[in-house]
Amino acid sequence: MLDVTVLLTDGGHASTALGPLEVFRDAGRLWNALQGKPESPRFRVRTATPGRRPVRPDAPYTILPDEALEDVGETDLVFVPSIGLDPASALAVNAELIPFIRDAHRRGSRVAGVCSGVALLAASEILDGRRATTHWGLAADYRIRFPRVLWQPEQLVTEDGGICCGGGVHASIDLALFLVEKLCGREVALECARSLVVDMPRACQAGFSVLPIGSAHADAAIARAEEWIHAHCRESIRFDALAQRLGMSPRNFIRRFGSATGLRPVEYLQKLRIRAARHDLEQADAGVEEIGRNVGYDDVAFFRRVFKRETGLTPSAYRKQFALHATLPNGRRAG
Repeated sequence: MLDVTVLLTDGGHASTALGPLEVFRDAGRLWNALQGKPESPRFRVRTATPGRRPVRPDAPYTILPDEALEDVGETDLVFVPSIGLDPASALAVNAELIPFIRDAHRRGSRVAGVCSGVALLAASEILDGRRATTHWGLAADYRIRFPRVLWQPEQLVTEDGGICCGGGVHASIDLALFLVEKLCGREVALECARSLVVDMPRACQAGFSVLPIGSAHADAAIARAEEWIHAHCRESIRFDALAQRLGMSPRNFIRRFGSATGLRPVEYLQKLRIRAARHDLEQADAGVEEIGRNVGYDDVAFFRRVFKRETGLTPSAYRKQFALHATLPNGRRAG
């Protein structure tokens, strides 16, 4: 099992701590229990604050943590919830968490933050030069306050160098399920989502999967190209025109894109589209042909070939196996 430490904060939404805590706790447990199978928990979860003092979220109650922050030893994952809308005061109130976050990252722990809590990660400087998201309403302020972070508020979930960030309040569940999938595999994450009757990590506003495609890199121009491809992945894209927008020749663009991401631009686009199709097949009732068109493939036969090459399954077989509303063995509906 993996150790997860959920930090409790003052002034934020309690659900951004307690929701993920329940996701981690139930991974491998609740689905099995619903089907009469032995439970197989995947995480040991604890909450912590400095001095084990109670915290007061943005609500008329207090929460008592499990442990003092000082007593937390090695942990596989540190999860940071929201801290409130006023960055200056919220950071000051929760300042004691910053050195813990920095030290945990240095010791090799994964770190995840959601909504306004991402500011604590930024203040610890572990996000410098990395991609991150936060609540869309805070992004402009955070860009000024933390200029070294590569802010991508259009994304619901980001991952860069073992540091994961989530957008608004309810993106905490998306982020938790993303981490379950990352650490335990897709099947465990799907079972966890079904048992809790929640969606798998949602798409960003462009409609593609939130899971990252390329690896982290320092090529700012290619990062801009990736953002543009994400935003237009359902459309017909001319990469020579995109190269011209970036002031590159098509050949240089392809070379730099491959060097930065490990993929040719057309491969990158296809992976985005297939992940968008996977999301739609898991959660929507539209037909395969309609889903293919929605993610940019007018030729349904070509869409099926590409989908099978990327996933090992036909779209219909994938839906049957992974649809969120699949029928359970006992005849009940999972969603």
